[in-house]
Amino acid sequence: MTHPDEKPWILGLTGGIGSGKSAAAKCFSDLGVDTVDADHAARWVVEPGRPALEQIAAHFGKGVLQTSGELDRGALRKLIFENPEQRRWLEALLHPLINQEIVSHLAKAKSPYAILVSPLLVESGQYRMVQRLLVIDAPAHLQIERTMLRDSSSQEQVEAILKVQIQREDRLRHANDVLVNDRDHAWLSSEVERLHHFYLTLRGGQS
Repeated sequence: MTHPDEKPWILGLTGGIGSGKSAAAKCFSDLGVDTVDADHAARWVVEPGRPALEQIAAHFGKGVLQTSGELDRGALRKLIFENPEQRRWLEALLHPLINQEIVSHLAKAKSPYAILVSPLLVESGQYRMVQRLLVIDAPAHLQIERTMLRDSSSQEQVEAILKVQIQREDRLRHANDVLVNDRDHAWLSSEVERLHHFYLTLRGGQS
């Protein structure tokens, strides 16, 4: 347990598509570390009844809503995909809300350190919210293989996503720790456990 007056420090966890970022996050969470997923926060802020959804519908029209009143992500993606200006409008609306959501969830963390899992940790500037950054890395051929298995997407699709996602070098340059996830799950799990014990010895995320 943390000292009552000591707030948990925040570890950022990121990695490219198919790197095993979510699997690693689950290993940490199984060890009792509180984790917040930025992707989940991004879904929460646009739930029906939340102000963001009303603003999106007012801006883009009712076509971005499903009949259930929920956001039609596909329709919205189409609208912003072809229009960088609209994408910027949406990001300007959502990013601060997503960050607030993340901050409020992290504030509830009870473990000695907490984890913010985000695929866009570096790109979105969310890395400023963390004291230490762990990158899950994997050779590109493995990323492609895993993603094709998981999403049954084609190699071209995965390679296109890899290109759009921040270049590995840039991600690695921000990293304090890198875990190369190129073996099986048992190995990943033991590596996470090793890091976990190391993290428990850190104060404020710095060695």
